Amino acid sequence: MKKINLILLFFMLPMALLAQVVKSPNGNVSINFSLQRNGVPTYSMTYKGKAVVKPSHLGLELMKDKHASKGLQETDLMNGFTVKATQTSTFDETWKPVWGETATIRNHYNELAVTLHQASSERNIIVRFRVYNEGMGLRYEFPQQDSLTYFLIKEEHTQFAMAGDHTAWWIPGDYDTQEQKTQQSKLSEIRGRFHDAVNWGNSSVAVFSPTGVQTSLQMKSQDGLYINIHEAACVDYSTMHLNLDDKTMTFESWLTPDAYGAKGCMQTPCKSPWRTVMVSDDARDMLSSNLILNLNEPCKIEDTSWIHPTKYCGVWWEMIVGKSAWNYTDEFPSIKLDQIDWSKAKPNGRHAANTDKVKRYIDFAAKNGLDQVLVEGWNVGWEDWANHWKQDVFDFVTPYPDFDLKGLNEYAHSKGVKLLMHHETSSSAVNYERHLKKAFNLMNQYGYDAVKTGYVGDIIPRGDHHFSQSMNDHYMYVVKQAAKHHIMVNAHEATRPTGLCRTWPNMVGNESARGGEYEAFGGNNPDHTTILPFTRLQGGPMDYTPGIFVTKLSEWSDNTSFVHSTLAGQLALYVTMYSPLQMAADLPEHYEKYDDAFQFIRDVAVDWDDSKYLEAEPGDYITVARKAKGTDNWFIGGKCDENGHKSVIKLDFLDKDKKYRCTIYADAKNAHYDHNPQAYVITHKTVKRGDVLKINQASGGGFAVSLMAQ
Repeated sequence: MKKINLILLFFMLPMALLAQVVKSPNGNVSINFSLQRNGVPTYSMTYKGKAVVKPSHLGLELMKDKHASKGLQETDLMNGFTVKATQTSTFDETWKPVWGETATIRNHYNELAVTLHQASSERNIIVRFRVYNEGMGLRYEFPQQDSLTYFLIKEEHTQFAMAGDHTAWWIPGDYDTQEQKTQQSKLSEIRGRFHDAVNWGNSSVAVFSPTGVQTSLQMKSQDGLYINIHEAACVDYSTMHLNLDDKTMTFESWLTPDAYGAKGCMQTPCKSPWRTVMVSDDARDMLSSNLILNLNEPCKIEDTSWIHPTKYCGVWWEMIVGKSAWNYTDEFPSIKLDQIDWSKAKPNGRHAANTDKVKRYIDFAAKNGLDQVLVEGWNVGWEDWANHWKQDVFDFVTPYPDFDLKGLNEYAHSKGVKLLMHHETSSSAVNYERHLKKAFNLMNQYGYDAVKTGYVGDIIPRGDHHFSQSMNDHYMYVVKQAAKHHIMVNAHEATRPTGLCRTWPNMVGNESARGGEYEAFGGNNPDHTTILPFTRLQGGPMDYTPGIFVTKLSEWSDNTSFVHSTLAGQLALYVTMYSPLQMAADLPEHYEKYDDAFQFIRDVAVDWDDSKYLEAEPGDYITVARKAKGTDNWFIGGKCDENGHKSVIKLDFLDKDKKYRCTIYADAKNAHYDHNPQAYVITHKTVKRGDVLKINQASGGGFAVSLMAQ
């Protein structure tokens, strides 16, 4: 027995010598990297001594390229490695975001970079780890070298071996949409629930595996660890999903392919996005983490003075609900823009983006301190825009006859309001890029400084996907061109954010999830907005479109759906669902009906100096307090699921020696998201630091609090 142990020790010794350990600045997170037998890169991760990621392999499988010489492209980057060099370092900085949840962000990590050499191909790659107090990021780097210039990725095999059958909050893996209801289940239950979890009615669906899920994936272990897997800085690379081996509870990266099956077309020098794992024994740390932002490059826009958080309303909800239409006429079964005399087209009488209605919204915005007015359906071409593989859809500059583009901009500016441009591309990326310069020039001409883009339907060119490398390049091309024109971008149906708003802060919003519009398509579950901050919002802010006050849509339309939230719960979203771009999404007449509650939307800020996550449990509740930028005023929001929640809020974050005028917007005792959603009470009091607020949230409810320094 002693002889056998000595032999095992002999064979294990080289591996032990190759093992590298890097820990977080506080020592809680530890990463172990080594080469296993046959030179397979392997890492593991612990938190306070508990296993988070068990030993997991790293590497990339390459695709045979008919243009490659000497067959080098057939050698995968998965094994046969030796360690050529290692380098460790520490980094600590504090930077100021252009907008954000806090005025400053600390970026503090310890780093390990391992240069690996593959003798069979004479290639070098670098695996880089950055370890923070709340998790880590790893990425692959490919230096320029004679033996590796151009290469195609067949599969990326980054593994995340979980230490147990965790509870997970997940949506089905899909190359084209994130507009799914979040599921809560054990990892082992994903396969059995997958089919029914898919939103098969979405305009574009491309699932790939019965155990495939999307990031950001939030989990909770049986021993109380909160674990989140996502990616950061996804640039010139395809979006990563996760595919689960439910026998071993091991996730593996699963990239979005192009139309020919390649999952990456690379040219050295290049690098992958960061693969991130966050971990804590406190759910609030998941929400307050800046790990994703910190793994992105600093701001590349020199003058950011034109970028500003925005509160807006718009001509939108009535079309989503189905009462009004985007299109101007019903005359034509198909549209070719250069063959229609729009002045002679017969109006259908349902077109919402007309001059008189938009003036009504402009007046409402001006009266209530809203910055901008979104108008959808203003431009010609909406008659046959969706689901036709139509390449030439819109020109983004020609208004319908009933929309006075010049006059409305002059009217808005006279009221101190701007219009927010809308560009629905119908997923024809080629068409949008063709028209982009003149579209942005038109925006500059009329003083638009923000655009909402959309990518509904299957991607054109055909066979591509929303989350492919080429489409990710397209989204970034639009953002960069917009920056040249001093235009902010709010993209819908685009890929999910990965913190790129740090580098390009004119990315003020994205949808990239099942947003508030789905309340008109059958509804979101009451717990939906208590999950999104743990998942979708990890990569950047979301344009969720909150603030629906008349929640029974049948009260004003033929739509029988209803919003699965109380009115007070809708107010809470302006604080809990962080975004520098917030919409008052309901109709002006509905806000006028509940004007006392609308006061919170008038008052609440959209940019912050500080944020305190006070309570949090994924799928159950979230309570956050935020300090408005450049003021001493605080706002608190609390949102819960269908079970209700009692919040006990200690006001120990308030400034000393100050009193605050406190207004509480809360669910009434008999409130319920289904049968009594508009039951709310407003309470006024004076508070100071150290006081305690006890607020009951109804089923599907919430609360909002404004604290104005006196």
